Amino acid sequence: MLKLTNVHKSFDKTEVLKGISLNVEKGSVTAIIGPSGAGKTTLLRCMNFLEKADSGTLDFDEFHLDLEKVSKKTMLEVRRKTAFVFQNYNLFANMPALQNVMEGLVTARKVSKAEAKDRALKALEKVGLKDKADFYPSSLSGGQQQRVGIARAIAVNPEVILFDEPTSALDPELTGEVLSVIKELAAEGTTMVIVTHEMSFARDTADKVIFMDKGVIVEEGSAAELFTNPKNARTRQFLKI
Repeated sequence: MLKLTNVHKSFDKTEVLKGISLNVEKGSVTAIIGPSGAGKTTLLRCMNFLEKADSGTLDFDEFHLDLEKVSKKTMLEVRRKTAFVFQNYNLFANMPALQNVMEGLVTARKVSKAEAKDRALKALEKVGLKDKADFYPSSLSGGQQQRVGIARAIAVNPEVILFDEPTSALDPELTGEVLSVIKELAAEGTTMVIVTHEMSFARDTADKVIFMDKGVIVEEGSAAELFTNPKNARTRQFLKI
């Protein structure tokens, strides 16, 4: 469904991604784990052009793209097939939950306000927040704000949802409610790529786990393989096995 091949990305003279290749299968959950500074978030952002890779290729549905030469128009077309859930929510403080979910549908995707409202309410209901539709972010807990962010992603009917450490800004009590929503999406066959520090969540939910360090994929495999019998010494060190 989504395939990256030999992707490189540098910031100034620092090479952050050093020839990354990976496949994301339709209906699968791929977890990306690794230490801070490994390049995990940069890789995720390159998948939908929040960052532009320096080189490599992307295959996604009908697209076969040279990442060095891709046009802004094509970037936008790819981005419309994805949704991104940020670690710090990125909600509009001056809009209630319902309008936060509607906004991208109306402004970026030109959906009518009536349809956008219907889709937004269904998405909020899915994450257990339909009764909070008129609440502003300041009146919501961190976990509720992140669930609004997930509702915003669901509402656009993306082919893949990209999660950037969706629980990193939450305390342990609120982490569970967000992970529960993601697990429900996984059970429904939603294609997801999740950068996470929650090892138990990755082990229990992901179909494939990718361990990154210093801009490369050190090891990848099924959750059972990687968490119980990692082959690489660096993976074992990271997982403390």
